[in-house]
Amino acid sequence: MNKISVMVVDDSVLMRKLIGKILEDDLDIEVVAKAMNGKFALSKMKTHEPDIIILDLEMPEMDGITFLKEKHKLNNNIPVIILSSIATKGAAITMEALSLGASDFVTKPSGSVSLDISDIGEKLKSLVKAYGRDYVRRHKTTRATAVENIRPSFSSSSEPKASISTSSDDWEKITPISKPGKFELLAIGISTGGPNALRKVFAMIPEDFPLPIVVVQHMPAGFTKEFAKGLDRISSLEVKEAEDGDLIKKGRILIAPGDRHIKVEKKSLGGVIRLDDSALVSGHKPSADVLFESVAANYGKNAIAVIMTGMGKDGAKKIGEVYRAGGYTLGQNQESCVVYGMPKVAFEHGYIHEQFSLIDLPSKLEALVTSGA
Repeated sequence: MNKISVMVVDDSVLMRKLIGKILEDDLDIEVVAKAMNGKFALSKMKTHEPDIIILDLEMPEMDGITFLKEKHKLNNNIPVIILSSIATKGAAITMEALSLGASDFVTKPSGSVSLDISDIGEKLKSLVKAYGRDYVRRHKTTRATAVENIRPSFSSSSEPKASISTSSDDWEKITPISKPGKFELLAIGISTGGPNALRKVFAMIPEDFPLPIVVVQHMPAGFTKEFAKGLDRISSLEVKEAEDGDLIKKGRILIAPGDRHIKVEKKSLGGVIRLDDSALVSGHKPSADVLFESVAANYGKNAIAVIMTGMGKDGAKKIGEVYRAGGYTLGQNQESCVVYGMPKVAFEHGYIHEQFSLIDLPSKLEALVTSGA
């Protein structure tokens, strides 16, 4: 079976060794190259053609940001996962890396040389498999079948094993109690692969889009504010990290904070956001299940709920409540997902009206709000 091939780029010899060992403990992953900075990485990227790159940001001669800029000039689309200590103290730099084409990020547990790097090993391996497998599927078709058989890694540091279970005892067959009404809100739940997917979608939504948008994107605390700022720069709509009491209004996209659940509350004069610091739900905080449940209770048939790329099943059950209430539910299709997990579970349980390709979502939404479901 073909393995996911990885290049590790870090200026520390020790870190290159530790990261390499963690990755190659998984029989489905092979480290094919290592580089001490971006300059060497550019050369080795051409020679070894890895399926994915693990990239530090702070490096001499050519740092991670410069590497991403040079890689973009080459029109190279190998996915990059940022693994850096600077990610913790510099969320803006991490978001800049995502805007330059990086796919995702993991923060080193402590400092530039993290001897406890194994603490995030399972999460790192899960991301390597998810993005590496997606890259092979899209760009290396002769290897796609073999690599598709590689299973993602799951642990409490990424997607908990409990989140994968879809016992039939826990999932009921749902019949809508109403037909969709006049839409007043769009709610989105998304995880792995989400940052780049949301950038593509929000860049295409027109400024006269009539629905307010509320989003749960799985992301650590401290990063969602900068993530929202980055989206705001490319969107014709206002994008901001949600705060308790924020008005839900046309022309605004609200992103759930990385350490709070987000709920919607409909009042006589309009909707407002409520933030909740309660325990994890479906292994996450924020949780798409929490958002969708409140959307169903407050907006019902007047809501559109969308579940997109991501591991596990967060959002898959409670999007069924929107479906039950008469709202319209959409799920991203397998072909356009980085990880067809969350939308797959919702679709297989019959909670999705229609699947969509990522590139078609903006036009699909416009058609729904213009002519109804």
